[in-house]
Amino acid sequence: MRLLYIIIFVFLAVSGELLAQNSYRPGLFFREDWKKTPAEIPLNQNHVENTDLTVQLYGAGMDSLKKSHHETPIDDPYYVWSGLCLDNWMVSLKHNTKNVDLTKYAKIKIRTKQSGLRELRISLKLANGDWLVSNQSAGSSKDWKITEFNIQDIVWHKLDVKRIRETGVANNPDISNVEEIGFTDLMPGGESNACSRLDWIEVHGKPISR
Repeated sequence: MRLLYIIIFVFLAVSGELLAQNSYRPGLFFREDWKKTPAEIPLNQNHVENTDLTVQLYGAGMDSLKKSHHETPIDDPYYVWSGLCLDNWMVSLKHNTKNVDLTKYAKIKIRTKQSGLRELRISLKLANGDWLVSNQSAGSSKDWKITEFNIQDIVWHKLDVKRIRETGVANNPDISNVEEIGFTDLMPGGESNACSRLDWIEVHGKPISR
């Protein structure tokens, strides 16, 4: 019996240590994959798979954003495509009840296929209404690829949400209370040879009350 108590004690001690080591990494706040429905313009709420999320579109080019899909190749995803946008655009997602703390070890992951000079960047709307856009980006690729952003490595720039353009470095922005998470390449579309494509997005951060 004593041996059993020792084994249980060691197990609980090890489990507690592992839990403490992992607790500083925030869990999944949300993921969006887009519904498996036919291609349509413009992207809208009917295309959002995650029922906890609301999609928002910004910029003069937003009406031409496409929820795209092709029958071939057989593994073609259901994705957002910017190729027809005649002006700058941005897509964002807002949780219906929670904001998110993106400090410390928060991460954002995206699966993209970029063409031409289009660099897909992360955008944030803070609880105070300010907008930011990341200096880091997902660049061109011949095939779909996953990019992981360590939020604490990003230098944030101020974002003009009406024109979807950066307006200088944001000094020490408070990203502990973020209302919307989005993406943009800060450019119009250039059809298939110069465009952004986003298959899915994951946000790992600590949920907070809105």
